[in-house]
Amino acid sequence: MTIKELADSLKSLADDIGQISELASEEKLLVTEFFTSLLKLMQPLTPSISVSTSALPAEVGNVAQAHVDPTGHIALWHEDGHMELKNLVEEQNRDLMILVIQDVMPKFKNLTSAQKNKIESRIKFLSAVTKEIQKISGALSALKSVAQK
Repeated sequence: MTIKELADSLKSLADDIGQISELASEEKLLVTEFFTSLLKLMQPLTPSISVSTSALPAEVGNVAQAHVDPTGHIALWHEDGHMELKNLVEEQNRDLMILVIQDVMPKFKNLTSAQKNKIESRIKFLSAVTKEIQKISGALSALKSVAQK
């Protein structure tokens, strides 16, 4: 390798390192924004969402159950009984974060549908009860005004 080729290679390496730094900074901002938004989405719906153990990489070990909370922590309950908490916001957990997000995001549709159905059911109940109470109240008011005459 000539000195010029070595110098060109080092220049290319320096460019790559600069880009890695910029990309890491952008990724950090996106992760922060994602979990801020996730917190806002999850708080009215659920304190945590289950993560399919099949979505987890082998490196996390034999996991029997996993749940992610809106702050970006994943609780891993291992088959041997111990529990491990990982912060998905941390850079060393970003690949795990992506796998968890891919598993969890489709589950939001079910959560929001269930919440919508729950509210609709309460409204239906309250509407029916309110109509009956209004009828009874109207009848009592009419009876009261007849009794006063």
